[in-house]
Amino acid sequence: MMIEFENIGDGCGILSLARPEAANAMTLPMVDALRRELVRIETEEDVRAVVLAAQGKVFCAGLDLKEAVGEGAPQDPIAWMDLQERFAGLMAAVAQARFPVVAAIDGAAVGAGMGLALAADVRVAGPGARFMVGAVKIGLSAGECGISFHLPRMIGAARAFEVMLTGRPVGADEAIAIGLACPADDGSTALDHAIAMARQIAQNSDYAIKHTKQVMRANLDAPSLGAALELENHVQCLALMTQDFQEACSAFAEKRRPAFSRRRAASR
Repeated sequence: MMIEFENIGDGCGILSLARPEAANAMTLPMVDALRRELVRIETEEDVRAVVLAAQGKVFCAGLDLKEAVGEGAPQDPIAWMDLQERFAGLMAAVAQARFPVVAAIDGAAVGAGMGLALAADVRVAGPGARFMVGAVKIGLSAGECGISFHLPRMIGAARAFEVMLTGRPVGADEAIAIGLACPADDGSTALDHAIAMARQIAQNSDYAIKHTKQVMRANLDAPSLGAALELENHVQCLALMTQDFQEACSAFAEKRRPAFSRRRAASR
């Protein structure tokens, strides 16, 4: 299987790219399989946070160029647009998932792989992590797979222009310094740290997790502070009326961890 998922309990799951023999380069069947798995995980109500990981030494080498130019490759603009839209749809599926996605980046995240990492809500960079646009180096636009949307919002437009126009790799230390990724704890791998972060997220209430992500995503495009505040106010007003908020207040007063309501107990 090119995509694997494991429910590890505590409200968390690990979704892995499983094509290490090809540096996890993305084929169309792999893109479609990953989108289907994201949709399926939506139905696992006990999963409140997902770690996006990869097997092998490379996170994702991007589009499988052998497939793209080999036998069966798209032959006209309509077919190429279908390919682009399927890749783009994957990025949207990650960004719009009801659960937060924490990407564990060990090795290179190139092209569509970088787009996939940027579509996640949080990125954890291991020492060997490298982020690279890729496309601009092979005669294509660096604006693909949501990169031109996400990157300037994460690191600023001026720096994003430089990274995208040159196509140079951004190593782990630089990615951490410019706010593109979080560092792994000393002595832990990116995957270990990402799992720990996902478990920390999953301790919060279902409402808080889901709506924090939704508000953040929506307000990236807020036309004004007033519009952002309006959305926040409505979401927060509903939260104040939940049983979980009352439980959190009681737990705070009693100096204990809140026992939030869960739709379904963790599978293991």
